[in-house]
Amino acid sequence: MKLSQYLYVFNQVISEGEKHDDKYCLHGLNAWHDLDGYTCYLSYNQVTMSMYFHGRFAFDCEDEAKLQPFNKLVEKVYSPSAMNKS
Repeated sequence: MKLSQYLYVFNQVISEGEKHDDKYCLHGLNAWHDLDGYTCYLSYNQVTMSMYFHGRFAFDCEDEAKLQPFNKLVEKVYSPSAMNKS
C-alpha cells in the first residue's frame, strides 16, 4: 500500500474509532499521534507503523510474520465494503 492509503486509514480510525486515553481504536487498529501531530502511528498485534513528516514511514515489529495480518486489516479498513463482508 502507499503511504497515502495508510494515512487515510489513520484518519478513519481517528474519526470513527473509540477514544481510550490518548489513542483511538477501530476494528482492533489503534491510532495516535505525537504532540505536534507530525508523527502518526498505527498499531495492531505487536506491529507499530510510524508515519513521519515528509513521507517517510517505518514498521516496528519483532516478528515479520505479524506484518501480514496488520496489512490485511489495514486494507480492510481502507476498503469499507470489505469490512461489511467480514
